[in-house]
Amino acid sequence: MKPAIVDLHWAAPQVMAIVNVTPDSFYAGSRIRTPETIERRILEAVGEGATILDVGGYSSRPGAAEVPVEEEWARVKAGVGAARRLAPDAVVSVDTFRSEVARRVLDEFGPVIINDISAGELDPQMLDVVARYGVPYIAMHMKGDPQTMQSLTEYRRDITTEVVSYFRERVERFLAAGIRRERIILDPGFGFAKTVDQNYELLSGLHRLCELGFPVLAGLSRKSMIYKALDTTPEESLAGTVALDWECLRQGARILRVHDVREAADTVRLFRIYEQNKH
Repeated sequence: MKPAIVDLHWAAPQVMAIVNVTPDSFYAGSRIRTPETIERRILEAVGEGATILDVGGYSSRPGAAEVPVEEEWARVKAGVGAARRLAPDAVVSVDTFRSEVARRVLDEFGPVIINDISAGELDPQMLDVVARYGVPYIAMHMKGDPQTMQSLTEYRRDITTEVVSYFRERVERFLAAGIRRERIILDPGFGFAKTVDQNYELLSGLHRLCELGFPVLAGLSRKSMIYKALDTTPEESLAGTVALDWECLRQGARILRVHDVREAADTVRLFRIYEQNKH
């Protein structure tokens, strides 16, 4: 049975588990392709405390290869189908910038969150689809696309001002398209068209994005802003991820998008205890 709505509660920060149904994600430990590995990932993520499962069939790592629409749909269908079957109480998100993939998911599986790395700019029909189905919409800041973004790191102003201004303009576009204000979630796009230094500058000003009044998603799990700064690898970046996730929570982020669910769930629990007892 298809769920009637996607109902998100913000009394506590949410942990979103990355479910990459792809062969080429930047972190090798997150690549899952077979039905068995998809099922294992979903059960593990829910068991460790994920409240949102983010299924993606198109790697958005820098320089990622183009994926045909039919191939992306086949991957997403396998992931969402497994999530609905194995974790019916979990909220499902679909990581896609293509309106055709979003529409097919919504038609076949019912309401999901649409998580769009392009905020509707790579496919202008995306906003119409989201508005028509009335589902939550995560809009991320990025310049270009996964193939070009890392060559587009020049900004006229400081990065935080750029990102906040960008979302002020995009939110107006979302509302004009018919997307409900309470369904909008913002993602600053750590690692997308940003240098390492720009990522940390953006992190230091994350509270300014939160002040716009929309839930903010922070997705910096094992990214280059961690492993390049530490001269290490994605595989050795868990501790750095936990440290920066805490800072995102401190500044007001409401969703942590992560590879490592147990550690993120523990971070959220400790942060809530800290908030309840600080003076």
